[in-house]
Amino acid sequence: MNSIKAIALDIDGTITDHTRKVCISAIESIRKAENAGIPVIIVTGNILCFTRAVSVFLGTSGGLVAENGGVILSQGQMKVLGDIKKAENAYNYLKTQAATREKVHRVPFSEMRVSEIALFRNMPADIIKDVLRDQDVEIYDTKFALHLTDPMVNKGSSLEIVAHEMGIKTKNIMAAGDSENDIDFLKVAGYKVAVANADIELKDIADYVTKKTHGDGVAEAIERFVLSDLS
Repeated sequence: MNSIKAIALDIDGTITDHTRKVCISAIESIRKAENAGIPVIIVTGNILCFTRAVSVFLGTSGGLVAENGGVILSQGQMKVLGDIKKAENAYNYLKTQAATREKVHRVPFSEMRVSEIALFRNMPADIIKDVLRDQDVEIYDTKFALHLTDPMVNKGSSLEIVAHEMGIKTKNIMAAGDSENDIDFLKVAGYKVAVANADIELKDIADYVTKKTHGDGVAEAIERFVLSDLS
């Protein structure tokens, strides 16, 4: 697929397994793509410092999208795009409601988040979404945490910014993900990949659903649609 100029990848559940261990096959394929001149962009709900560390360890050279699009690192510049006040208002509201006040707790290192709030998944996401239905906030269930985010930004809108600053059109990006917060960035990508363990909503919009799960599925897609055309 010669039109692919970059690869955009989620982290948790996509290049890692359900315990957040990164799959060796994914690392190997990412390195091969980078060595072939195809930059990899990390697009995640994680905080920026974690995302930057992952990028360094994996050897990726593309921009970074963190906190579900609320923060980017592009051309060496960090930009905060999401308004954390919206998430804080929603979180404070949850703390006043009988259905949620005893059960909502922020994940570790929450003080490092600058655009959103991430909560432990110790209650159904539908309850959170129902309680916050009138709040100016988007709720994502990543299967690792529940994220309260600014609805004006998402992984897709921020990927568009990063791609533009890299001089790459999103139609020339292959994107891979696994959960509902990945829908937005897969929608803007030219070629959409859902790993085998992905949510059904993601599989429904994907151009290709991998046969293998997690990072092994990412490696499958990179080998099939990127590296095969370069050999």
